Amino acid sequence: MINVSFEFFPPGDAGMEETLWRSIERLRPLAPKFVSVTYGADGSTRARTHQVVSRIQSETALTGAPHLTCVGASRAEVLQIARQYWQQGIRHIVALRGDPPRGAARYEPNPDGFAYAVDLVAGLRNVGDFEISVAAYPETHPEAPSAQFDLDNLKRKLDAGASRAITQFFFDTDAFLRFRDRCAAAGIRAPIVPGILPITRFDRVRRMAERCGTSIPPWLEKRFTGLDDDPETRRLIAASVAIEQVQTLERNGVSDFHFYTLNRAELTYAICHTMGLRPAVQIAALAPSAAGAP
Repeated sequence: MINVSFEFFPPGDAGMEETLWRSIERLRPLAPKFVSVTYGADGSTRARTHQVVSRIQSETALTGAPHLTCVGASRAEVLQIARQYWQQGIRHIVALRGDPPRGAARYEPNPDGFAYAVDLVAGLRNVGDFEISVAAYPETHPEAPSAQFDLDNLKRKLDAGASRAITQFFFDTDAFLRFRDRCAAAGIRAPIVPGILPITRFDRVRRMAERCGTSIPPWLEKRFTGLDDDPETRRLIAASVAIEQVQTLERNGVSDFHFYTLNRAELTYAICHTMGLRPAVQIAALAPSAAGAP
């Protein structure tokens, strides 16, 4: 059985808000396991994240999963946010270290806050029995001193009580499969969910990849060369790339996928369709009636 989840980010203006909710409504019938809402690079979107998740919780049947980071707040403030989520009936949190505040050269733990994601996971466990997702890096976190250090850190987060790891997006599928094997060899039994990023704009994806340590294979660069002014062909190529990726992962036993939607539904919906996912109402319509059943 294929399970999917979707990531969205808080809108910055009325137009972006309309796009967000149109995308949520488009993807909602696919019955995702959960939908996550990002927190902003330095925790700056805290209020907007809360608003989006609260609306998801109150107006839809979806499971909202707010991101929560160590950046920009004390332990007491972070735990108070978690308690508020618990009181609202929100039971799933994506726990992250977070990126350095704007203008900072590198991450420095807040002396009054949670230092790292492993500490945040442990703190959340003291608030309630949350389902907790954490981040993983198939090609190693860019700040990690080594791949082994990064893997050990992931295991600490899961041992502290995280339920699953969602990977940073990647385009080298073999790198993910090797990483999954290394996780298994290290004794990690929690699900390692691949993060899939449909490419809406290749220049933007290239910049994102540079920041997070994701490699851009030469074959991928070649496919998008010369398409800067051809959005229709870009969309077709992007869909083809992502479909190839998820099909390869499925053949290698992957059944859970997390999509970084960038608040756009079209490509993600198309990819999910090729994976066999259909709206629940459509499935009901296609099912044989009791009277007509053999």
